[in-house]
Amino acid sequence: MASTKITVNNDGPIRIEGDFTIHDAEGNEYGLAGRKVISLCRCGQSENKPFCDGHHKACGFESACAARDLPPPVVKVGA
Repeated sequence: MASTKITVNNDGPIRIEGDFTIHDAEGNEYGLAGRKVISLCRCGQSENKPFCDGHHKACGFESACAARDLPPPVVKVGA
């Protein structure tokens, strides 16, 4: 079975490693040219969105996200 690892880097991007596809809001797939590792921008300053281009360093982006357990999902009635 294929495995994908997603890492939320402190003060930086979200790194995705493994087998994955990325799609835009209309469902169109980004051409990743065979890449098995990419980083997604979290700071909003990348000139290559949604991909990270390192601008988080220049703009002073700060965000530390420690792992934690989420509460159970809310069951929607009638869905």
